[in-house]
Amino acid sequence: MMRTMPAGRFADANATLDEARYVVLGVPFDRTTSFRPGARFGPDAIRAHSWNFETFDLETSVDLSEVPVHDAGNLEEFGNAPDMAEALRTSLAPLWKAGKFPIVLGGDHACAAPVVEAIPEDRKVFVIYLDAHMDFREEYLGDPRSHACSSRRMAEHVGFENLAVLGVRSVSREETEGIRKTGLRYIDAYQVHRAGMDAAIQKVLKMAGKKDIYISLDIDCIDPAYAGGTGTPEPFGLSPLDIKAVVDRVGRRLIGMDFMEVSPPYDNGNTSALAARLAREAIVRSWKK
Repeated sequence: MMRTMPAGRFADANATLDEARYVVLGVPFDRTTSFRPGARFGPDAIRAHSWNFETFDLETSVDLSEVPVHDAGNLEEFGNAPDMAEALRTSLAPLWKAGKFPIVLGGDHACAAPVVEAIPEDRKVFVIYLDAHMDFREEYLGDPRSHACSSRRMAEHVGFENLAVLGVRSVSREETEGIRKTGLRYIDAYQVHRAGMDAAIQKVLKMAGKKDIYISLDIDCIDPAYAGGTGTPEPFGLSPLDIKAVVDRVGRRLIGMDFMEVSPPYDNGNTSALAARLAREAIVRSWKK
């Protein structure tokens, strides 16, 4: 049964910022959306649906009410991606420095790159980029901060060898040339369907070596049959359990995660609920007492 929902707060985020291990931050921004707008409503919709779940997790026996989570609210709304990116980097840098685990709720996928760019350059991190699209353009419609460029901006920060795109099934000719030049690695959705998610995860973990892992999730990585409330739905996608398997296997190596492109106007809340449930999965699987 749905619990009492304090307005604008992620469920069980009862800790102060100083106490918290996990910090939820919303980014209500969708200025670079190229098909259907509405992701700016994602952060608060995900928060609202987070109250639907029990505090106790069946598989891990972790009780979320006993985990120090803080909800830092939303960034202000910005009119362009560069201003948003600068504000988000400024907000995230001290959290990374303090050893916090950011849970960033978007917003279109342009909101994800600044999170990774705020990670100190001397910290060795591997990014698993879960997306239906490659997002590897140099720029899109004249904007290098577009959601169509996010994996490239991240790779420029962590190194092209330290990012892998998983679940992709849409790519431009321009991006294939960029992949050839940079050596960016990816596992497309068709490979996952043929060989299974377990094999794909093993490949990605081999790429990551012993580095800490950050996951960036564009909800359109999941097939629109399960997650239709998104800006650029792409058929032939992964299942929610595929994504859960990635989070579960990464487990305590996970240092942060974002949840992007949830666009509540296009369904009845099922996509927001899925994002909220996966955010809770990231917490229980990475929690260290």
